[in-house]
Amino acid sequence: MSTALHVGFIPLIDAAALLVAVDKGFTKAEGLDVTLAPEVSWSNVRDKLNVGLFDAAHLMAPIAIASSLGFGHVKVPLVASFNLGLNGNAITVSPALHAAILREVEGDPFDPMVTARALAHVVATRRKSGAEPLTFGMTFPFSTHNYQLRFWMAAAGVDPDEDVRLVVLPPPYMVDSLAKRQVDAFCVGDPWNSIAVDLGVGHILNFVSDILPRAVEKVLAVRQSWAERNPQVLAALVRAAVHAADFIEQPENRAEVADILAHPERMGVPADVIQRALACRLKIAPDGTMHEDKNYLLVGRDGAARPDPAQAAWLYAQMVRWGQAPLSPAALEAAMAVFRPGLYDAALGRRPGDAGSVLSDNGIGELRLVDAFAGPRFDPHNLEGYLASLGYSHHETRSD
Repeated sequence: MSTALHVGFIPLIDAAALLVAVDKGFTKAEGLDVTLAPEVSWSNVRDKLNVGLFDAAHLMAPIAIASSLGFGHVKVPLVASFNLGLNGNAITVSPALHAAILREVEGDPFDPMVTARALAHVVATRRKSGAEPLTFGMTFPFSTHNYQLRFWMAAAGVDPDEDVRLVVLPPPYMVDSLAKRQVDAFCVGDPWNSIAVDLGVGHILNFVSDILPRAVEKVLAVRQSWAERNPQVLAALVRAAVHAADFIEQPENRAEVADILAHPERMGVPADVIQRALACRLKIAPDGTMHEDKNYLLVGRDGAARPDPAQAAWLYAQMVRWGQAPLSPAALEAAMAVFRPGLYDAALGRRPGDAGSVLSDNGIGELRLVDAFAGPRFDPHNLEGYLASLGYSHHETRSD
């Protein structure tokens, strides 16, 4: 007899491992009867997961941490035993802002520091002329998109709280908001960047993989209490997702995967748009200009699926840096505990010391998010020093 599960997702390509796991029968092979439920906003996904309407969900990694620590909402401990994707976001700007930035570019326009400095010049020029601040869309206050935009801007001296406006928009609404000039730019995952380019209303300025080459994006999240009651079911769901990720990462399967994701009940966008993201080669301008980065989206390859608590530490550091959370050793420990590589390893029958499950002596694994395009090397053991080097001071935590 199969176990019925209700799983929520947002129509984004980094939900692929969940969607393929169901539609290719990997969940059924593990004894699971999964119903997938598309949602529009991350708050809907979080709330339905927290109250038990979803057994599991495709969820942004920072939301899992914020929910577990009670930041910005009720406290509901969640656990993440599988990474649905690393990277996969991009910064897309309107044609007008793209032209303004290119006029200020000095150097390689694919270099995020070059574009950040150009943005700083645009911001300064607008301020002198009395123009309204630029508006950037991001998907949630506790989101990778928020932190990635802020990290990029701040590297060139743009204050994301004073010099621009950051507004929350559900991913499926980003393109319309850009087309209607309600925002000047946004940071989101595909397919929405590519859709904006195909419609001629946006230019992809930077891949976030150029800013942070290995950044956790979405996780397979479940309530901690549910995980404790259903360890074998969770293990089965993780195994199904692993099989799906392996299938997705085979180049010969891209066309089939794109067709699965393009279905109206999944994403409802053209399959060729999805194939571009899976191949990590995107059209970045309406004139057909292409840009490729092999790390644009990592679904399962290169160890991407295994949770790394040090990635959770980096996300928590961003929450502290931008006033969303207090700086506390206990909070850092709790944030890192959301990511459970042990559950991932156990689901695959791995033991400590097996290939692919090696932890460092401190138990947090190898931190591989160390090559950010700017700023100091991240050290989860010295969060205060890391934040101080970025100019952080102990200001009051904001209510969002």
